[in-house]
Amino acid sequence: MWYKAMAEELYFIKTNPNIAKINLYNKLCREEENIITFLQADPKVSLEIIKKKVKDSVENLSKEELSSIFTWFSSIYPADREEAKTQLFIHGLDLFYEIPKTQNVQTFREMLSAYENYSKQKLDFMVDAQNFNQFLLYGLFFTDISLKEKGNSTTLSHYLKTDYPLLYALAEDQFQKKGSDQDNDLALQRYFGELYDLTKFYKGSIIQLHTS
Repeated sequence: MWYKAMAEELYFIKTNPNIAKINLYNKLCREEENIITFLQADPKVSLEIIKKKVKDSVENLSKEELSSIFTWFSSIYPADREEAKTQLFIHGLDLFYEIPKTQNVQTFREMLSAYENYSKQKLDFMVDAQNFNQFLLYGLFFTDISLKEKGNSTTLSHYLKTDYPLLYALAEDQFQKKGSDQDNDLALQRYFGELYDLTKFYKGSIIQLHTS
């Protein structure tokens, strides 16, 4: 099952509540016996709660409920990861980016936790895209500063830091206090950059689903 192969990765999802309240809701109603096997505790009650939430807005689902839906879809297409992603998209859940490798996932999540502490802003598993983009810019700046210190300078922050001086100052301050002992700065910067490009004009919510 490809979902097991995904277990040490981090997924980023955009939602389309209007599509989900039709397509996902109808699928849940048609295939109740299938989805129930992936629900915890009292499955029938849990399913009714999920259906009610999806009918209102898929963004009302909890992390555990979303994980159950993803596990369910992966079981339908055990050998075809791309088809599972396509079907999720058709049903209102766009898995648009993923970070592989345990080390990179752990470092990304550590940086997110540190940013939450520094900025006094909690970014839950479902977060407004604008707030998420602030974190991504911070990550870009932090990894760029780290790469410069290691003699592997990039020009990325040069074009952005004049527009976001406070975020750059925060990254600079935290690097001076903490530094970076990571050897995956290049990979992390690529993730931050690609995620920023994919979400900078997006107005909805971003879901981070960690499936370990």
